[in-house]
Amino acid sequence: MEPTLEQIIGDYDEGAPLAEASTIPGPWYTDPRVADLERRTVWSRTWQLAARVDQVALPGQYVTTTIAGEPIVVVRGDDGALRAFYNVCRHHAAAVMTLPEGRAPHLRCPYHGWTYTLDGALKGVTEFAGVCHFDRTKNGLVPVPHVAVWEKFVMVALDADTPPLGVWLASLRERVTPLHLGALHFAERRVFTLGCNWKVFIDNYLDGGYHVPHLHKGLSSILKHNDYTIENGERYCVQSSPVDASAGEEMTASVRQGQAHYFWLYPNLMLNWYEGYLDTNLVIPLGIDKTQVIFDFYFDDVRESSQERNRRSIDVSVRIQDEDHAICESVQRGLSSRAYHAGRLSVRREAGEHLFHRLLASDLRR
Repeated sequence: MEPTLEQIIGDYDEGAPLAEASTIPGPWYTDPRVADLERRTVWSRTWQLAARVDQVALPGQYVTTTIAGEPIVVVRGDDGALRAFYNVCRHHAAAVMTLPEGRAPHLRCPYHGWTYTLDGALKGVTEFAGVCHFDRTKNGLVPVPHVAVWEKFVMVALDADTPPLGVWLASLRERVTPLHLGALHFAERRVFTLGCNWKVFIDNYLDGGYHVPHLHKGLSSILKHNDYTIENGERYCVQSSPVDASAGEEMTASVRQGQAHYFWLYPNLMLNWYEGYLDTNLVIPLGIDKTQVIFDFYFDDVRESSQERNRRSIDVSVRIQDEDHAICESVQRGLSSRAYHAGRLSVRREAGEHLFHRLLASDLRR
């Protein structure tokens, strides 16, 4: 007899300390009912990266995205304010703005020409004479309750009860501020599609470097594995390691130096920082066994003279991603096996994964 969703969610002890804890069970990665529950809880009630600040710097600049299955548009108003709306026309529900990003004097639906101001008010309707009891003031775009900026990122939250961004980030802000992300410049975006559940990718990221010596030979050659640290906050994990490029694999050593910091913010945002370099990973579920990971690359110098160095740096990151790609898909296949139910966690390495699973369980049970 197939277990109920309640039985599946209940089959995890979120109160177990790390030394006694197991991972979340395999069905959490393979059962469509869990994915639907995540959409209604995790994705709807958390802060999500929607855009870069430079994409919406000027009045009329906008970005469209999808969060928790909802179409969203973020736009800079004529008054300089940043706003987010559900990208759904109030007439017949078509997407109002259809490009990934752009700049426009107003927001105009391509279906029947309904037009909205940059602050979401309904400005014009076509061929609507004779319609009774229609109040334009009540038919503007529906606003998203929370939109805020952190460092170089525009964040939104769909649930009005989600804590303010400052509360959500807590002390993570203090950890990131000294890195001076504002001095880095966006260079390029790469998008990867993996045949695994989104949580498999997060688990892999949060294993405290456990897999690095075995899977990432180039990266392992520069990280001081014994000095690798893992620190958990309320909703984040910071993994750090000194970088010693003196005897490292040449390709990796030429573009990584100083200190490595890997930040994860629940549930799906990563910031990977080295001296003069940052890449962000945004993990988006596309299905129970399909995940999109968006990489944005930033550098301290994007002039022509630095293009070769930057290209090598991106190549290193893509190689690491390819290595993770294959192992994540292998894990996804194993999670469906009758031979697997749940695994144990390394006390030395997997505190971040333990935090992730407990936060996830709390959201799903709420």
